Amino acid sequence: MELIVIFVLSTLVGAELIKKVPPTLHTPLMSGSNAISGITIVGAILVGGMTGGMTGIFGFLAVVLAMVNVMGGYLVTDRMLQMFKKKVEGPTA
Repeated sequence: MELIVIFVLSTLVGAELIKKVPPTLHTPLMSGSNAISGITIVGAILVGGMTGGMTGIFGFLAVVLAMVNVMGGYLVTDRMLQMFKKKVEGPTA
């Protein structure tokens, strides 16, 4: 029961914190969370390699979902950085 209370409280606090983040900080913060997803991938590989059965399935699923998160974060970060690059125009004839 205590774990359920902690889960619900952390969900509510997390939702409130995310609502307070201004849009200009959202993408940089998401880029930083990619490092956390990388740690999740390492942990999922360790768990998935321990045994077969359901543990292996959940480990594989965790690796796939964390990789989707990391790749999406890198794509968003790359798109954000493209906005700050100056466009080079070719020679006009």
